[in-house]
Amino acid sequence: MYDINLQEQDFMPKTPMSKNFIKWKKEVHIKVVQETAKPYYEDETKRFCLFNHDTLKFLDLIQPGSIDMIFADPPYFLSNGGMSCHAGRRVSVNKGEWDVSKGIDETHKFNLEWLRLCQDLLTENGTIWVSGTSHVIYSIGFAMQELGFKILNDIAWYKVNPPPNLSCRYFTHATETVLWAAKSKKSRHYFDYPLMKKMNNNKQMQSLWSIKAPGRDEKLHGKHPTQKPLELLDRIILASTKKNDVVLDPFTGSSTTGIAAYKLDRKFIGVDKNKEYLELSKKRFESEALQGVNT
Repeated sequence: MYDINLQEQDFMPKTPMSKNFIKWKKEVHIKVVQETAKPYYEDETKRFCLFNHDTLKFLDLIQPGSIDMIFADPPYFLSNGGMSCHAGRRVSVNKGEWDVSKGIDETHKFNLEWLRLCQDLLTENGTIWVSGTSHVIYSIGFAMQELGFKILNDIAWYKVNPPPNLSCRYFTHATETVLWAAKSKKSRHYFDYPLMKKMNNNKQMQSLWSIKAPGRDEKLHGKHPTQKPLELLDRIILASTKKNDVVLDPFTGSSTTGIAAYKLDRKFIGVDKNKEYLELSKKRFESEALQGVNT
């Protein structure tokens, strides 16, 4: 872990408990990350930053207690040679080497490791959202319990238009689970209850979310095999963060998290080992930024 005190103490606010100190801490942490590991891409304001890095190694470069919210869509480890259905055609479920399982024990060990690192990075009242199917979500939930997270909700994301089950030997897989957890049992997490209620026709929003998978308009610049819809990330970010909060996605893929964070005036850090996905993220962001300029 690095030390920033000697580099930053000359302009550090004199009252550590002040709002200026909190703002300073977040600005410094982003600066240090950018200087420690050169960004693969960043916008002019440095509010949208992508890093081509191994996730576990990169998380160790970030200042502890400096991230307000994390959304993670980790490998599901379901690339096992099976088949699925896409656009009415039989297709392979294999997504790449990064999604191949090495066994239950190794999967859980990996989940414990990256969740532990993420927990350390969260502010005292910060929260984490993790998406997954039955292949991995039970390991994620157990790992959270082992590490002392406070699980707040298990969201059932109903995909509305799921692909059919080709074997006709199971129920059609139509949901994905998103776990929402606070850093610890002592956390006083932020939740914009009034906004969520307003978005749900002035009724309490339930933990069953009906949201369609990403449409063609969200894949104009390319496709990612596990891309999440913007509507899902918009809701997550609006529910659990405030403007200018720092959002991290440790498995950023095509950076739906980052696009949503940018649109909603949050700061974003995304990490991925795959340069192809980062290029896709870059194209998506630049297109979104250009739309913002032209509106």
